[in-house]
Amino acid sequence: MTTDTDRATGPKDTPPAAPETIKAVPVRHYGRYVSAVVAIALLVAIVYAFGQGKINWHAVPDYFFDHRILTGVGKTLLLTVLSMVIGIVGGIVLAVMRLSKNPVTSSIAWFYIWFFRGTPVLVQLFLWFNLGLVFEYINLGPIYKDYWSDFMTPLLTALLGLGLNEAAYMAEICRAGLLAVDEGQTEASHALGMSHAKTLRRIVIPQAMRVIVPPTGNEVINMLKTTSLVAAVQYPELFRYAQDIGQNSGAPVEMYFLAAAWYLIMTSVLSVGQYYIERYYARGSSRALPPTPFQKIKANVLSIGRPKGGTA
Repeated sequence: MTTDTDRATGPKDTPPAAPETIKAVPVRHYGRYVSAVVAIALLVAIVYAFGQGKINWHAVPDYFFDHRILTGVGKTLLLTVLSMVIGIVGGIVLAVMRLSKNPVTSSIAWFYIWFFRGTPVLVQLFLWFNLGLVFEYINLGPIYKDYWSDFMTPLLTALLGLGLNEAAYMAEICRAGLLAVDEGQTEASHALGMSHAKTLRRIVIPQAMRVIVPPTGNEVINMLKTTSLVAAVQYPELFRYAQDIGQNSGAPVEMYFLAAAWYLIMTSVLSVGQYYIERYYARGSSRALPPTPFQKIKANVLSIGRPKGGTA
């Protein structure tokens, strides 16, 4: 019989049994294993096929640092920089014209973008090169006067063909960046007494750069590769020099691989630069900036030998 005292004190509390440790069993993704094996097998097969092909691979290192190839690399980079300067400046002007409330300037900018984006770059290069059929002379009054064929050199043809075409694409990129900034930013700056030019320079453009920089970096890389088209108008750059060496040495295909290797090196360097520029302009929008490649390598190296769940 249970007494009141027993009810008050009650039996001694026993601690609950500890829960059993859950053993997590990772899910096996057999499809990933199969796809990885297939991908590696295909890669090995492609490498083996190229290794057994009738290609003189020794010609690639023999001419890799040839003075003509290095001259072509320099001219390719120079043409890329000058064409992008023309494209960026022209794109900014066209973007402002497109956003203008003046219907004439807005229509002119729209027609320019429509024409240059709607025709291939190679066609535009040939048009500039052969405009002597329309303009026999180039007459700038007392400043300059000459035949069009003498005036339109291969370098000028390349700059006009690439730069003016790029301006059409940069105009849309700049316009998208300017429109991405909230109108309240402009209204607030005007309320503080800032002029329109100062508002663009101090408020709108810095915020628009986060939208403008990534596609602009892609355009620079694309421009570097597009410069190979100017070989059609007799401008000597990397691809043209590689063609000439291939014809003279009897190894044309090998020189194409050499040119491809140089393009890969240059685009890789530009990609690294693009990453750091994007990281710089992301400071105002991200709480924590993404780690740089060197920081990732350092973190992976320091994590080697570190016990799981603890610190080194």
